[in-house]
Amino acid sequence: MFISEAFAQTAPAAGGAEGGTMQLVIMVGMFAVLYFVMIRPQMKRQKEHKAMIEALAKGDEVVTSGGLVGRVTKLDDNHLRLEVASGVELQLQRSAVVQVLPKGTYGK
Repeated sequence: MFISEAFAQTAPAAGGAEGGTMQLVIMVGMFAVLYFVMIRPQMKRQKEHKAMIEALAKGDEVVTSGGLVGRVTKLDDNHLRLEVASGVELQLQRSAVVQVLPKGTYGK
């Protein structure tokens, strides 16, 4: 029933600045991991895709993002014509191409 003696809390150790520095180091470390795991590989893929799109040439056999497979028959700055069957050509944006196939893969 009686309250026991009250003890005063001791003052925290003089090291509060070290805790803030440690939090900063952890945040920088987390950003570095995020950069190397997510951001850098994505930028590399974008760079490779852009190079592939710029290197397209007439006669290349390609796969589009929609799954169409065909042969490039005509190119301009932003579009290309893709022959998907004998006498059937589709006009697509260059960015729709996701893969260039080895020659001879697409047979008629």
